[in-house]
Amino acid sequence: MYLFHVFRSFVPYRNPIGFGASDFIEVSVTLLLVLCALLWPLVQPYVLKISTRPRLCMALIAALPAVLRLALLPRCPAPLPSGSDDFAFILLSDTLLHLRLANPQHPFYRFFETVFVLQQPTYSSIYPIGQGLALALGSALLGHPWAGVVLSISAFCGLCYWMLLGWTTPGWALLGGVLAVIEFGPLSYWMNSYWGGAVSAIAGCLVFGALPRWVAAWRKRDAALLGAGAAMQLLVRPFESVFLVLSVALFVVLCARRKHQLNGLVKRLPVIVLAVVPAIALTFLQNSAVTGSWTTLPYQLSRYEYGVPPTFTFQPNPIPHRALTSDQELDYRAQNEIHGPDTDTPARYFDRLAYRLRFLRFFLYAPLFIAFLAFLSKLGEMRFAWVLAAVAIFLLGTNFYPYFYPHYIACIACLFVLIAVTGIERLDAITKPTWIRSHALVQIVVFTCFAQFLFWYGVHLLPGDEVASAMSQHEAWDFIDYGDPEGRIAIRNQLASLTGRQLVFVHYGPRHMFNNWIHNAADIDRARVVWARDLGPDENEKLRNYYRDRTAWLVEPDSQPVKLEPYRPAAAQFESVQ
Repeated sequence: MYLFHVFRSFVPYRNPIGFGASDFIEVSVTLLLVLCALLWPLVQPYVLKISTRPRLCMALIAALPAVLRLALLPRCPAPLPSGSDDFAFILLSDTLLHLRLANPQHPFYRFFETVFVLQQPTYSSIYPIGQGLALALGSALLGHPWAGVVLSISAFCGLCYWMLLGWTTPGWALLGGVLAVIEFGPLSYWMNSYWGGAVSAIAGCLVFGALPRWVAAWRKRDAALLGAGAAMQLLVRPFESVFLVLSVALFVVLCARRKHQLNGLVKRLPVIVLAVVPAIALTFLQNSAVTGSWTTLPYQLSRYEYGVPPTFTFQPNPIPHRALTSDQELDYRAQNEIHGPDTDTPARYFDRLAYRLRFLRFFLYAPLFIAFLAFLSKLGEMRFAWVLAAVAIFLLGTNFYPYFYPHYIACIACLFVLIAVTGIERLDAITKPTWIRSHALVQIVVFTCFAQFLFWYGVHLLPGDEVASAMSQHEAWDFIDYGDPEGRIAIRNQLASLTGRQLVFVHYGPRHMFNNWIHNAADIDRARVVWARDLGPDENEKLRNYYRDRTAWLVEPDSQPVKLEPYRPAAAQFESVQ
C-alpha cells in the first residue's frame, strides 16, 4: 500500500531487490530531496507572501507542531507516563489542580515511598513549579496533562519565530520557525514525555527576543517581556536561570555602552525586576508549603533525606538521612556513580564537557553543522559573538552538574536556531558572487533537513509497527512511542475494566531496575486506584484495613509477562521471603 511495504524485509538477502535498511533510507531521502526541489518553485511565491505577515506566520508555526503530532495519534498515542520523572511532574500538576502547593503527609506514607517524591513533612514532588503549571493548564483546558506539553511546544515554536524577527529578516525568521518545528516538535522527547523542555525554551525566546528590541528602543513592553522570560526560567530551572542572567548582563555590557543606552537601562530596570518578583514570591511559597522553610527548595530537602538528586561535582556526595527502599537505594547508588566518589578535578571537568558536546546534535540537524561553520564567519559582529558566548556560558555552567539532558539548556534552544539561520543566510551570501547558482547551497542544506524530518515522520505515520521498530536503530535523537515493553498498558486496561476502587500492592523482584510503578494522585485516599509498596503481609494488612472499601491486587513488574493477580497474603509473604 505504501512505499515502505515494497520491502518485505530489511535484511538484504531476504529482500526482493537486495535492499537493506540503509539503502531504504538513502533512496527515500533522495526521493524526498527531489520532491522538495520540484515543489519549491510552486510554493515559493506563497511562502514569500506569507512571510510578510508576521502574525499569520506566528500562528501557523505555532499550530504546525500540534497538527503534526496529533496526526500521529492513531499509531503513536499520547505518551504513557513510565518513569519517576514523569510521575513526579504529573503529581505536581495534580497538586496544583487541587489549588495547593503541597499535599498533607499520608498516615501510611511508607507504602508510597518512591523516587523524586517527598513523603515528609509533606507529600509532594521535588521539582520546581514551572512544568507542573504547564501540565495543570493542559488538564484544566483539555482534560489531560499531555495537552499542556503540546500547548507549550506550540507556544515555543511560535515564539521562536518572534524571537528571530528581532535578529533577522521575516523570511529567514520564517525558516527558523519551521526548523524549530521539525527539530523540537512531533518527534522530540520534549513533546513525547512529561519532563518538559518547551517551557524553559519559551523563557529563552522571551528573553533573547526582547533583548535586541529593548536595547534598540528601551521600551517598557520589551523590558516586561524580558522580565517575564527570566521569571519563567526561574520557575522551571532555577539553577540554569543564573546563566540566563549572566548572558543578559554580558549582552548589555557588549551592546549598550553609550551613555544614552545606559540611561535607558537604568530607567527600565525596575520593570524587569517587577516582572520577576512574582516568580520569586511563588518559589518562596512553594518552598514553605513543601519543606516548611522559605529558603529550602524541595529538591534540596530530597537530597538531604534520600541522597538524590546528586550534588554538584565540586561538592561531596550527599548522605541519605533516612532508610531507603530497594529502588531508592538503587537510584542513589547510580547517581553517586555518575557523580564520582570525589569532588571534581579539572581533567574530569573537561572530559565531561567533551563528552557532552555530542548533545549539540539534539539542537542541530546534521546538515546544520555546515551552517554552524558558516556562522563562525559572522563572529566579527559583536551581537553574534555574544550568541556564541551565551551558549558557552550555559555549557560551561551546567557542566558542574553530574547529569545532563538537552532540556537542561532548553533556554538557549532558540539561540541554536538563530545560529542555524544565520549560518544558512551566510551560505546564501557566499554563493551569490560565485559560479554556484544562487541559493543552491541554501537549498541543499534546508531540503536535506526537510527530507530527514519527512522520512522519519513518515516512518511513524504510515507503516506498521514492525517497520518503525526495525528502523528505530537508525533513527538519531528522536523519541516517540515504541510499544509498551514494561507491560503497563495491559495492567492499566485491566484496572480500568474493574468496577469500584482498587488497591494495588507492587512487589519488585530481586533484579528490579529503575522502572518505577509506585505512583499516586495528589489526593491518594480519593483516587480510584492506589499503588502501594508490598511491605509484607503484616504491614500490608494494616493498609488493607485502612482501605476496607477497596479490592486488593498484587502486581509484579519484574515478571514476564507482568502479572496482576488478586492479593493473597500467603503469596505475598512467600514472595517477600524470596
